[in-house]
Amino acid sequence: MDQVMDKSVSDSEINVTGTYNKTPPNYVFQRTKRTREEMDDSITDLLADIKANMEKMMTLITTNRTKQVTEFQEINTTLKEIQLSNNNIECSVAFLAAQNEQFKSKIDQLENQLKEDKKYILLLEDKIEDMQRGNRKNNFEMKNVPKKNNETKEDLVEMVINLSHNIGCKIEKLDIKDIYRTRGKNSEKQNTPIVVETGSTLLKSEILKKGKDFNIRNKSKLCAKHLGFKVQEDTPIFLSEHLTQKGSRLFFLARDLAKSNGYKFCWTSYGNVYVRKDEHSPIVIIRSEEQVHQLILKK
Repeated sequence: MDQVMDKSVSDSEINVTGTYNKTPPNYVFQRTKRTREEMDDSITDLLADIKANMEKMMTLITTNRTKQVTEFQEINTTLKEIQLSNNNIECSVAFLAAQNEQFKSKIDQLENQLKEDKKYILLLEDKIEDMQRGNRKNNFEMKNVPKKNNETKEDLVEMVINLSHNIGCKIEKLDIKDIYRTRGKNSEKQNTPIVVETGSTLLKSEILKKGKDFNIRNKSKLCAKHLGFKVQEDTPIFLSEHLTQKGSRLFFLARDLAKSNGYKFCWTSYGNVYVRKDEHSPIVIIRSEEQVHQLILKK
């Protein structure tokens, strides 16, 4: 072959032309390459973008860090305030606890003192009660006696003397040391009790015994006519011991106990109150209201 082919061609091309056509066919495209300057510019732009992004990121990081530092400082300040507040609360709680212990100790002391005071008061009340009973041991009362107009002590003494004659226990004026009609809480009440102070406890006891015997022997019980009344002579009269205020209250409760719990006997003697279930039961002396309530619960 006289011609040297620069490149290989296909058989079809050889057959047709017999030689290599240096002009590339229409359907073959050559790739264009960028120049070095273009590549350098592109890299420069890319680096500039990266640098700008990095600066933005650093700015963002710095801003966030500053914000976090600020927030941390605020949180730290708040925590310190909370800690200080907790310390103050702990101190307050400790102070209140100490005060509470002091108050508790004082309350215990006051309660103990109160118990001792109650015991002492009860002791004083018992002493006063004994003194009052001693002062009244010679006294008896006439209850429900009609009151005369312009009533005097002489009228009262005459009533007692008439009573003593009727019950068979004659006494003289000298046997009466004192006599008076008590004042009622209600000013309209006229028939308040008459207190008679005799010369001795024996005389007082004898009068009460004779009065009880009289009521047992006679169908017509003691009444105003046995005291010398000409009017209201059928008004019933009652004789009893001159009890203290506490004794009167206990006697009232004891009578109620006797009715509700079937006690056969209830009486007073020398200012004391007694109850007895029946002839075969022991005698019980009533000393307090609490004792009466306990006896009622035993029903």
